[in-house]
Amino acid sequence: MNEFHPANVFKFCPYCGMADFLWNGANAFSCQSCRRQYYINMAAAVVAVIYNEKGELLLTRRKNNPAKGFFDLPGGFVNIGETAENAVIREIREELNIDVSACKFMATFPNEYVFDGIQYFTEDIVFLCKIADFSSMSANDDISNYEFRLIDKINVYEIGLNSIKNVIKFLKEQSK
Repeated sequence: MNEFHPANVFKFCPYCGMADFLWNGANAFSCQSCRRQYYINMAAAVVAVIYNEKGELLLTRRKNNPAKGFFDLPGGFVNIGETAENAVIREIREELNIDVSACKFMATFPNEYVFDGIQYFTEDIVFLCKIADFSSMSANDDISNYEFRLIDKINVYEIGLNSIKNVIKFLKEQSK
């Protein structure tokens, strides 16, 4: 457990404000004063796998931390009340200004990263997305640019987040 893990960051109960806020070692805090529990759960995130007509994978470059400047795959967090399918369609529109014509579930990959001094946990839900028209594509939102590469030309050390490295490894295995 690193210094950014919630157990080392959160010191006071969000209900009563007391410092008797103890981590259970797994997924929750218990307040010894008011007896309430506060759970740390994974957040849902979506990832889009998009190929062009040449069979090249679309990579995006992260504009912000975590992993600023590293390659990523398009995607982002699922909003409260939103389906994962709608989230991936929304994220592609926000980040790349293109429309998804079809999406199909592929796999999930757990992830964790530090943002603003706190470790976050996500479950990345990966979709294979089809794009009918790339002509309006542009880098927007939290990506600085993008490029297409053949899967065997992608070096996982250029990828910033561990779950996305695992997605790339998965795609390389699938392409054999």
